[in-house]
Amino acid sequence: MSDDYLVRIGKLIRDARQHRGWTQSQLAEALATSQSAVNRIERGNQNISLEMIARIGEALDSEIVSLGYAGPMHLRVVGGRRLSGSIDVKTSKNACVALLCASLLNKGRTVLRRVARIEEVYRLLEVLNSIGVRTRWINEGVDLEIVPPARLDLDAIDADAARRTRSIIMFLGPLLHRMDSFKLPYAGGCDLGTRTIEPHMIALRRFGLEIAATEGLYHAQIDHSVTPDRPIVLTERGDTVTENALLAAARHDGTTVIRNASSNYMVQDLCFFLETLGIRVDGIGTTTLTVHGVPHIDVDVDYSPSEDPVEAMSLLAAAVVTESRLTIRRVPIEFLEIELAVLEEMGVDCDRTTEYAADNGRTRLVDLTVRPSKLEAPIDKVHPMPFPGLNIDNVPFFAAIAASAQGQTLIHDWVYDNRAIYLTDLNRLGGRLQLLDPHRVLVEGPTRWRAAEMMCPPALRPAVVVLLAMMAAEGTSVLRNVYVINRGYEELAERLNSVGAQIEIFRDI
Repeated sequence: MSDDYLVRIGKLIRDARQHRGWTQSQLAEALATSQSAVNRIERGNQNISLEMIARIGEALDSEIVSLGYAGPMHLRVVGGRRLSGSIDVKTSKNACVALLCASLLNKGRTVLRRVARIEEVYRLLEVLNSIGVRTRWINEGVDLEIVPPARLDLDAIDADAARRTRSIIMFLGPLLHRMDSFKLPYAGGCDLGTRTIEPHMIALRRFGLEIAATEGLYHAQIDHSVTPDRPIVLTERGDTVTENALLAAARHDGTTVIRNASSNYMVQDLCFFLETLGIRVDGIGTTTLTVHGVPHIDVDVDYSPSEDPVEAMSLLAAAVVTESRLTIRRVPIEFLEIELAVLEEMGVDCDRTTEYAADNGRTRLVDLTVRPSKLEAPIDKVHPMPFPGLNIDNVPFFAAIAASAQGQTLIHDWVYDNRAIYLTDLNRLGGRLQLLDPHRVLVEGPTRWRAAEMMCPPALRPAVVVLLAMMAAEGTSVLRNVYVINRGYEELAERLNSVGAQIEIFRDI
């Protein structure tokens, strides 16, 4: 192994460590080695075996090397190209994972139409298969059929797959009605700082669920004599918290009132699905949901989740930062109206068709056409709010858009502990972003983007923002280890290529 190659590997390891927020000493402790050894590895001054590279990758939750199968996926981006034509928005990632969890409520056959084929879905399918649920792709791999066993085998759960998705937390609601006790691995997913499950527990304790967290597992005990005797007030208006409360209430033999509930897109899709199971849900789209539970559910159902507003925002941002004319079809307009209002204030030139219904018959869609625009920074700061405010997951895209605008934009990402930090990765591509604190970033525009080679941020939306900036940058950029993008987007590179991007997928060791 040449010295140059050792330096290259050391740089990848250093970048992965820094993205995780670890010191060399912390990595050394995880590897049971010394800080000086880690320092030598990162400087390319120490021979390193494939086994050690694999151990480092496991410790950092970064696929630096994969043994026995293809290595991590990277993207080579030739930027400075204009997009054109039209592109369809795929079904909602967050709705699809919630519906997979909700399928555990049903003893009958569930068919979900046009399910997003993404890593997050694959991890949940691995978990479901490991506990006895039969799943198969049907209709030429477009739709997903789910058939549960008579009894779930939680002892056989695929812990590795479970730990790679935060969605596993939504197993709690369906499972508490099926057994007296069970164990689940800790929830994983994006590296977004401390994300406590306490709001989930406050809601689920009202159904008799108690959890002790030890040795990487949630140990759940259920007292079935405990039922909600008054409305459940959620301590945070979170999407997954609301979904877990809905899933618990769905098989509760009685009426459950959930207050301070999220009314976001994935929650509405879950409510629509519950209605196909025979559960009445009053107040869909509001912050007070009333669930009329059904204790036994054994029906064959067929449901079409709606389109993903965050993917729609991603494609809209791609058009804006590359100064392109692009039509984005099947946009769930109800969940993008605030974002579009802010963008129009900034000068984005776009128009929309009349509304039409999604395949679920409930969600309102439009087609959006975006044209090259002269942008000005917004007067007010950009910050998320619970629906119908600006979507939390759409905030990062405003970093790239603001970097294309004239003036200064303050972005306040108050929800997550450290996601804003990853937005400063745009500085590697010529951006001028100043981190004011872990939640606030000041963006100076306009930006002359430049090509660069870098590691993919470990958070989904900032990772896509970096990819979009690379598409705008003249020259060839490389984005390494894009697993996190594949968690939330189906064939994103191929689909962007279909409208004029030039993105090559490649792998190395």
